[in-house]
Amino acid sequence: MNAEQLQKTLRASQYAEQVLGLHQILLEQDYAIDQFQTSLATTQIQQLVQTELQDVQDENQWMRTLRILRARLMFRWIWQDANVLTDVVTLTRELSDFADASINAAKDFARVALLAKHGEPISYSGQVQDLIVVAMGKLGAQELNLSSDIDLIFAFDEQGETNGRKCIDVQQFCIAWGQKIIYLLEHMTAEGFVFRVDMRLRPWGDGSALAISHAALEKYLSQHGREWERYAWIKARIVSGGKSGDDLLDMTRPFVFRKYVDYTAFAAMREMKAMIEREVARRNIEDDIKLGAGGIREVEFIVQVFQLIYGGSKLELQDRQCLVSLKHLGEVGLLDDQAVIDLEDAYLFLRRVEHAIQALNDQQTQSLPSESEPRQRMIDTLGFASWDDFLVFLNAKREKVIYQFEHLIKEKGLESPNQSFSQLEQQLDEILDEHAKNLVHEFWYGHAIKKLPAKAVQRLKEFWPHLIQTILESNKPQTALVRLMPLVESVMRRTVYLVMLIESKGALQRLVKMATVSPWICEELTHYPVLLDEFLSMDFELPKRQDLEDSLRQQLLRIEIDQVEDQMRVLRLFKKSNVLTVAASDVLAESPLMRVSDALTDIAEVSVMASLNLAYQITAKKHGYPLDAEGQRCSLDHTAFAVIGYGKVGGIELGYGSDLDLVFIHYMDEQADTDGLKPISGFEFAMRVAQKLMSLMTTQTLDGRVYEIDTRLRPSGEAGLLVTSLKAFEQYQLKNAWLWEHQAIVRARSIAGESSLREKFEQLRRLILTLPRDENYVREEVLKMRQKMKDHLGSSKEQKKDGIFHLKQDAGGIVDIEFMAQYAVLAWSGTNPDLAHYSDNVRILEDAAKAHCLSSDDASALIHAYLSERAESHRLALANHNMQVSAAEWFDTREVVCKLWQRLIDPTAVFAVDSE
Repeated sequence: MNAEQLQKTLRASQYAEQVLGLHQILLEQDYAIDQFQTSLATTQIQQLVQTELQDVQDENQWMRTLRILRARLMFRWIWQDANVLTDVVTLTRELSDFADASINAAKDFARVALLAKHGEPISYSGQVQDLIVVAMGKLGAQELNLSSDIDLIFAFDEQGETNGRKCIDVQQFCIAWGQKIIYLLEHMTAEGFVFRVDMRLRPWGDGSALAISHAALEKYLSQHGREWERYAWIKARIVSGGKSGDDLLDMTRPFVFRKYVDYTAFAAMREMKAMIEREVARRNIEDDIKLGAGGIREVEFIVQVFQLIYGGSKLELQDRQCLVSLKHLGEVGLLDDQAVIDLEDAYLFLRRVEHAIQALNDQQTQSLPSESEPRQRMIDTLGFASWDDFLVFLNAKREKVIYQFEHLIKEKGLESPNQSFSQLEQQLDEILDEHAKNLVHEFWYGHAIKKLPAKAVQRLKEFWPHLIQTILESNKPQTALVRLMPLVESVMRRTVYLVMLIESKGALQRLVKMATVSPWICEELTHYPVLLDEFLSMDFELPKRQDLEDSLRQQLLRIEIDQVEDQMRVLRLFKKSNVLTVAASDVLAESPLMRVSDALTDIAEVSVMASLNLAYQITAKKHGYPLDAEGQRCSLDHTAFAVIGYGKVGGIELGYGSDLDLVFIHYMDEQADTDGLKPISGFEFAMRVAQKLMSLMTTQTLDGRVYEIDTRLRPSGEAGLLVTSLKAFEQYQLKNAWLWEHQAIVRARSIAGESSLREKFEQLRRLILTLPRDENYVREEVLKMRQKMKDHLGSSKEQKKDGIFHLKQDAGGIVDIEFMAQYAVLAWSGTNPDLAHYSDNVRILEDAAKAHCLSSDDASALIHAYLSERAESHRLALANHNMQVSAAEWFDTREVVCKLWQRLIDPTAVFAVDSE
């Protein structure tokens, strides 16, 4: 043993003297002293803990063994620190590795007795549940100091029950599990303790349940999570819990790191720092090298505030460790090189001082000692000639931190508009009519403002000039103002949105431009302000199908199957936020019409697929699974159920306000009972799945509804069953269906459900459409149906005289083109089966040209007219206008359509707009 190093160790720490006195024989073993020159790898520490505790089954002996090991390791770490045989990063990592290993050992030991008493915790979906241990604070960042508490949160994946002789629910099991872990680690025995455990960072803090489900944690963070909790969760790390733990941590990332540049973090950080300063002053702890000015916490604040602001867009800033993130801040240009050097140097020295303080008596404190004897021990350890020399050096480091904090955080202000408030108000007043002026006056002097907290009023007053300046720069300032006022009123209490709009001029400009184009978008944002989160962060690219599926699956994955309200909320916000993205891309990026329709249709299909999956699970959980028509057990992978989309969703031509025309088919044994505790027939099972799907999508809630659904195109219409077997559907279509029902099948397409059943439907669809038909009969029936629609839905004679053209229903409109495409399939696919392949009008017309049923010129003319009219219909929908437009402006397009209608369908038709 190196006597000089031993003497320095004992000088640095009275605690080390105690350990040596109690465990001298153990400390003289080879591994304890001779290897002090080297660091311990994570696996070595894990193996050391496992070896020491191997075969220990008695609880008291287990606790004694781990505490003795902790004392030996603490002696080792103090030795290394006092003799500068390690560095701060290595030491804090080893301490954290030991904490991880101790937690996992305690978790494994505690589980044995719980299993014997209660059995395994099983979720309602049949999965064995594990306890997820989340490390927070210094342990989460693997920056544990010599005498740190460990901050933990306990969670589990899903609710359920144990399967033992004394059954309890999963949450109770996990609470008991967590309580035992805490006892094993922090209970004070003759040998001391292992770690003090702090659970106060869990949702709702002290007094709340010790363990929380994934779904409950997600709900808490989304609805109640506070700004300081975002700071705390930056350092969160899964110590134990496997994939369930990883999924839980992934869920928290959007709460911590916002997708947009989140300038609100500055204000939150300033408030937190002010609170800490008040506490420091109150407790007279200016010499606290963690909480005092220029201390460790201030370095962490500088790093963390930038992480919260930019971490959503700069993923490298999401690292838990302070020094790693500090380095990244320099690399991405958010801090200059000298600032990074100064902060890193100060942080490392402050952490070394922290260790010197805590090594004295193994106490959790960061305050400089006031007595001469411990002061002398400290400066001997740190290598200073006197306490005054040490303070000069320490204060120089702290001053550099204070300087960076003052300049980078406290002085971060909001950009002022180019003009004064009064100038902007005067310019605005000059262009507003009386209605708009009254609107502004009522807003500022109304009851809503008077009820606002002072802080919210101040934030609103900061925002107002930015809004007015941006509105004045737009091409329709009055329109923008009138449409945005309700939105401002709806979000003025949620000032986070106002700050984001102040700080992001681009986002505010986009919002104003959207307001000038689309009142519908403004209304959506006003009614559902949560959509602003998406709007402010969107890149205005159309969403991709795979991304939509992944996003919705992840959102629904952790909601318990019986939490229907939460499922409906996710479905509604998924649909609304993604349709908003499409609308923004349509307006601001001028995306092509067909790509817009594709995206809108994808959103609908993904919503239907998810709703069907939920509906099937909910029904199966209650009643068990049915048999299919061939006697095989249905399951989630073999549902024997499919959803058929008709009309716009079937034709991949969905618009912004479109409802969904759906038909449900199944391939189940309608007579056989399900295999659950409450069995029902296969027929009733299929009915309940369809009804539950309808309920999930159409129930009106505070978040609106997902879609309106129309099921009248099912066999026998409203008089028919909601769900039809594939066989019954086939018989009806081949023996009883009217021609207009086959016409509807032209635009039918399977959009959700089991792939084999969907393929069976597609084969049946092609069979029906390629049946031989008399062309004259088809023409007569199509013409009759078209005339009925014109009579009921087209413009009145008075409207036509006034020069009104209904873009969809009048002659030469969208429906004429759709009917011509459907006529082509019904009349000609018997001899040209390729015409029955697609369900969308554009590709049907293209295929008609390829088959030489239409000339290329005629097909191109119809497609051009169709896309022009549909593009205008989208624009009208965004502007909240109906489909009535000026007939004169559409004369040329209508003439092309009507002439082709005359040649294909009705030779007697005469196109004369004025005489209609």
